[in-house]
Order: sequence, then C-alpha cells, then structure tokens
Amino acid sequence: MVQSNAEDVDGYLAEIPQERREALGRLRQMCRQELKGFAEVMAYGMPAYERNGVGEVAFAGQKNYISFYLLRSDVRDAFEDRLAGQDMGKGCLRFRKPENLDYDLVRDLLRATAAGPGTVC
Repeated sequence: MVQSNAEDVDGYLAEIPQERREALGRLRQMCRQELKGFAEVMAYGMPAYERNGVGEVAFAGQKNYISFYLLRSDVRDAFEDRLAGQDMGKGCLRFRKPENLDYDLVRDLLRATAAGPGTVC
C-alpha cells in the first residue's frame, strides 16, 4: 500500500496486509502514548500526528517496508548518532521487515518530539 483512501486510522490499519498490521498497530499505540496533546489524523493517505495543526510524525505501510516519518529536523539532528546506521531518507526511517523495527529508537524519537515544539522540515 502506498497511499490509502481510509477516512481514519482504524480504517487504514484494516487495509494493511496481516504481516505488517501488528507492527503498525504497535507504532500507533506508541504514538498515542507518547504524543500527548497531538491530534491523530490521516494526511497524505497515512496516519499522522499533528500539534497545533502541524504534522510532526507519521507512519505508513509501503510495498517493501514500513516507513516512520520524523518531520522534525531538530530531533533528527539530536539523534544523528543513533540514526547513522539506519535505512533513512530525508525524514523517513525505513524498516524492510516488521521484526527489525527498532521500537526503542522510535519511542525515544517520539519522546523527544513530544518534549516541545521545533522545526518541521
């Protein structure tokens, strides 16, 4: 799935192939736990988390990997060392296999994002 027409995150997760649904559900749970005060929305066909109407985090089940979008450049810079060995685009961590998803890293990124506002790329 590249982009979904689901109206909400529950609908999005229902469309995800079974082999990725648990991992994406766990990402959602972590986002909801750590991103207090953020709104959960669908943006660009994927679940996203906004603060004051600005998206700071999103995730998606792509055809060949799971994407975790970290849209805060200040948080990415602060975690430069831990992100160095990851498969990463400009603002996207890619996990080719659900079992390789680094939940500890994701939780730390979410906590840093929630700690305060910052620069969104």
